[in-house]
Amino acid sequence: MSAPTISLVLGSGGARGYAHIGAIEELRAQGYDIKSIAGASMGALVGGVYAAGKLDVYRDWVMALQRMDVVRLLDWTFRGGLIKGDRIVGKLKDMIGEVNIEDLPISYTAVAVDLMAQREVWFSRGALFDAIRASIAIPTVLRPHRYQGRLLVDGGLLNPVPITPTLRDLTDCTIAIDVNAQAEPLNGDGELAPDMLTEDHADTEALPAAPDGATPMLVEGGTEGEAGTDATQAPGYRQRIAEFIDSFKRDKKVVQAEPGILELFARSLDVVQETVTRFKLAAQPPDLVVRIPRNACAFYEFHRAEEVIELGRVRTREALRNFRLPTKS
Repeated sequence: MSAPTISLVLGSGGARGYAHIGAIEELRAQGYDIKSIAGASMGALVGGVYAAGKLDVYRDWVMALQRMDVVRLLDWTFRGGLIKGDRIVGKLKDMIGEVNIEDLPISYTAVAVDLMAQREVWFSRGALFDAIRASIAIPTVLRPHRYQGRLLVDGGLLNPVPITPTLRDLTDCTIAIDVNAQAEPLNGDGELAPDMLTEDHADTEALPAAPDGATPMLVEGGTEGEAGTDATQAPGYRQRIAEFIDSFKRDKKVVQAEPGILELFARSLDVVQETVTRFKLAAQPPDLVVRIPRNACAFYEFHRAEEVIELGRVRTREALRNFRLPTKS
């Protein structure tokens, strides 16, 4: 029996796009044959690297990146964006080599946006790195890519999960990896985010409970009790306990950390991307969607490759567990 063929759609989402690596590896491990890839932004990058046959090289490189390694890859500018992007693309070219899309062994489409015409641009031929560079140009972060007289930016701006380029594919099914899915508690215990602490919580942390079997505190003289008297019987001690308990009855204001500029931009981008993604998937639903929650990491946390790759692998495995190929009419 031949392996089931799939069209793979890889969504935009910055560093969360590392999950695409784990997803591709899990699909291959389970015997799926990827015949076509359409991607936007980080999805276009990972998809292009895979189509060029260099996913293992790229994976090993990103998994070794530390925070300062990422910083050293940034070539700062303040004209058209914060980062030129030449250093990043140059590193990828050294790793993968110059490739034309039409020479790739599988069908590949990268989606970008023509900022002046306000429309999508699909790269299905030409230099692979022109396609990738255009598709990853997050507005204000990465400088737009000028190509054949057009000013091109991140494809996720209009189409975070580009299903449309795969509609004519003669494959058994279409699988989309959405890395802008609804946030969820990844550790499973539903804890609040670390930037949402209350004054009550701070008070509680400051007064840890005494360990089991601990000896009661003794008052050594003074008017609150005789030496050797159990402190829990002293009136002053009881009063302090009562005041402490009473303090919890007062209304407490939430102490909420103000996000910095980058964090504010990241959260705003996530909100927009999730909304547009939801509409796109509703309009053109694929056969299967693998969902990566948007709080898996921020779009700029490119030093967290290992855990995000593994999350993509696990979520793909879970999604495939009960998946059945659609029957052909």
